[in-house]
Amino acid sequence: MFQKQDLHLEQDWDKVFPLSDQVAHHKVTFHNRYGITLAGDVYKPKNVEGKLPGLAVCGPFGAVKEMASGLYAMTLAERGFYTIAFDPSFTGESGGFPRHFASADLSTEDFQAAVDFLSTNDEVDPDQIGIVGICGWGGMALNTAALDTRIKATVTSTSYDMTRVAANGYFDAEDSEEARYQKKVALNAQRTQDYKTGEYKRNGGLPEVAPEDAPQFVKDYVAYYKTPRGYHKRCPNANGGWNITSDLSLLNYRINHYASEIRSAVLMVHGEDAHSCYFTKDLFKQLKGDNKELLLIPGANHTDLYDNMEKIPFDAITEFLEKYLG
Repeated sequence: MFQKQDLHLEQDWDKVFPLSDQVAHHKVTFHNRYGITLAGDVYKPKNVEGKLPGLAVCGPFGAVKEMASGLYAMTLAERGFYTIAFDPSFTGESGGFPRHFASADLSTEDFQAAVDFLSTNDEVDPDQIGIVGICGWGGMALNTAALDTRIKATVTSTSYDMTRVAANGYFDAEDSEEARYQKKVALNAQRTQDYKTGEYKRNGGLPEVAPEDAPQFVKDYVAYYKTPRGYHKRCPNANGGWNITSDLSLLNYRINHYASEIRSAVLMVHGEDAHSCYFTKDLFKQLKGDNKELLLIPGANHTDLYDNMEKIPFDAITEFLEKYLG
């Protein structure tokens, strides 16, 4: 029998965006199949009666629900959806120990747990459920869509495949058995050290200021995560980063192996100028069926689709979701 964990949920508004006067908001908890209690923010349109289509929203990878996922959830609630933005296991206000730990398996499970929450909610039509994954959670969303037949539509925005980048490096520059072996040597040595010390060493997260010679996408990340634009005190990327040994689970896991078997509708959105656009372009080629759509945004980089309301195509996303959840 599941035993609920007591979580501390901040009741004051502490998002990086203002609350819309068109939606009602409240906090909730729910649990995944492994007994971890998760924290979420529910957004729903005001003055709407009857059961609504439901959306679970998560991402970016290393962010918390007070950031981009909350903005997406709130904006889509303005457009008639019952939404929940949630913190994954081990992060933000959600439960689980050790903290700041990433797992492709548990990330997929957390999305399914959010679908559990929506499917059993009296205000949600269980036959009209979709998911939205941002950045690294875009890849997790597709993995979930390949597994969970309750999901009728999936939207990915500025998507990453975290298992691909862990195993192959950026732009597949480290895609060799030897490179992966050396990563495993270092990670397992760190695992030994963590066991000895009783502490999980973290990767440090983003710097306060991006070095002049840093890649542009690193500068874009710093401009989002380390400034008032997107900084949040519970965000792993901005506050010490992930546990280093998280990459062990990502190295041996391929989240999009069964993407070609997704029968439900998928919309993949990406900025044409994003360093990460190759993830979406390559993955879209694997999808099958006339209910799959690719939308590339001219002039948009990776983090533009976190919070730039002039570049996030909410009209197109809404039209897609209404078509396949209606």
